[in-house]
Amino acid sequence: MNALIDEMTSFLVMDVLERAQELQSQGIDIIHLEVGEPDFDVPDSVRRAAAEAYESHRTHYTHSLGDLQLRRAIADKYKQEYGVTVDPDCILVTPGSSPAILLVMLLLCTPGSEVILSNPGYACYRNFVLAAHGTPVFVPISAENGFQYEVKDIRKRLSDRTAAIFVNSPMNPTGTLLSPEFFQELSQLGVPVVSDEIYHGLVYQGKAHSILEYTTNAFVLNGFSKRYAMTGLRLGYVIAPPQYMEALRKMGQNFLICAPSTVQRAGIAALSDTSDYEEVMRATYDERRRYMLSRLRQMGFVIQQEPVGAFYIFADARRFTNRSLEFAYEVLENAHVGITPGVDFGTGGEGFVRFSYANSLERIREGMDRLEAYLRQRGR
Repeated sequence: MNALIDEMTSFLVMDVLERAQELQSQGIDIIHLEVGEPDFDVPDSVRRAAAEAYESHRTHYTHSLGDLQLRRAIADKYKQEYGVTVDPDCILVTPGSSPAILLVMLLLCTPGSEVILSNPGYACYRNFVLAAHGTPVFVPISAENGFQYEVKDIRKRLSDRTAAIFVNSPMNPTGTLLSPEFFQELSQLGVPVVSDEIYHGLVYQGKAHSILEYTTNAFVLNGFSKRYAMTGLRLGYVIAPPQYMEALRKMGQNFLICAPSTVQRAGIAALSDTSDYEEVMRATYDERRRYMLSRLRQMGFVIQQEPVGAFYIFADARRFTNRSLEFAYEVLENAHVGITPGVDFGTGGEGFVRFSYANSLERIREGMDRLEAYLRQRGR
């Protein structure tokens, strides 16, 4: 077996989820606050577009870069929201954003290449780098500095082997936004930036910025799972500099063939006819966010930096534990509430736990009640 697989970490939130599903199969009611999956149904226009695509027999291969109408719609979205011009031929549509991350890492990394990541940060980035024979290089971030990347810290870790710098704003797991000043400084380092913008559209305070506002030496990762609640439909994309597109097209042809044709039609509808839906979703998430922040603080969790985007709260649980994975299973088994251990996001996340508010307010209330009751009992 490939020795690189042994270096990869398990995706711990999925381990917790799978145990939660085992408990559910035994008839136990589990409240899921661990997974980052919207509880909304897809917009009606998206559902209709997918059904119409099936009915009209749009079930064949598309161009390997993706349906041209969809790529044009993505380019229009970036022009509308960020004022940047994107060539539709510089977009590769993928079956979810995860394959896009893998393709970009395969493109940029050679054995010995280094990719700079935040710690804590999204759990899977490290494993994508390893899969491409790269070496993850971590920049610590902390609650004390608002979980913000610092360019000065990134600069210290640059070397002649640096292939890319990963950024994620709004960030998973912390829900924080990176500032325009950060992006401006980052763009001057002369290193390709890989910007995961999957949570754009889910911002409650401030504004999300695209790396393309500051540099063209960048790869944008985005998709439809979070903003449009299309997780199971698997539709993502990468925007890349033109000089890399032939290589990406070649990899896409070989590794993906193309993204599902019917889902690409649904993606066109999502970009053109969902503004009212998005506003309702944002307002609903914001209400849940504020409620959960209040309840967690009342229980004794410390939240130094309030999340302003995505749908997560990264809470300091060191009053209760220094072993977040054991604590997550303990809460699951006893309170029947699923939460994500902070160590899933790197060593810098140990002692923290992530709560997702991508669940109904009713279920969140019940989950907070169960957790509070268990913590009181546990403290006796």
